[in-house]
Amino acid sequence: QVQLVESGGGVVQAGGSLRLSCVASGIAFSINDMAWYRQAPGKQRELVATIPSVISGQSTNYADSVKGRFTISRDNTKNTAYLQMNSLKPEDTAVYYCKSRNWRGSEYWGQGTQVTVSS
Repeated sequence: QVQLVESGGGVVQAGGSLRLSCVASGIAFSINDMAWYRQAPGKQRELVATIPSVISGQSTNYADSVKGRFTISRDNTKNTAYLQMNSLKPEDTAVYYCKSRNWRGSEYWGQGTQVTVSS
């Protein structure tokens, strides 16, 4: 059974920081590309950042809106992906989801964690 469990969300003031974690089980974590998405109320889900697997030739990527402020990372020994979010803005308020994708194209999503940035 595949599970992706996000944590680390919360309420923070503008300019503050949060670190999200996504713990995966039931998948060969190191050979899955990982990504963070977010969805704000009334808006479509959008890609925030991606980090490749050990077998991928890709590089990390970020949405323009978070470049220089957010950092995606992973620890394959802990089956965990992270999203370090600094200099948070009210417009970063959203539910944040992690997603895994393997070489076959199979994808799994977590349940999401709420991030609220107050002004």
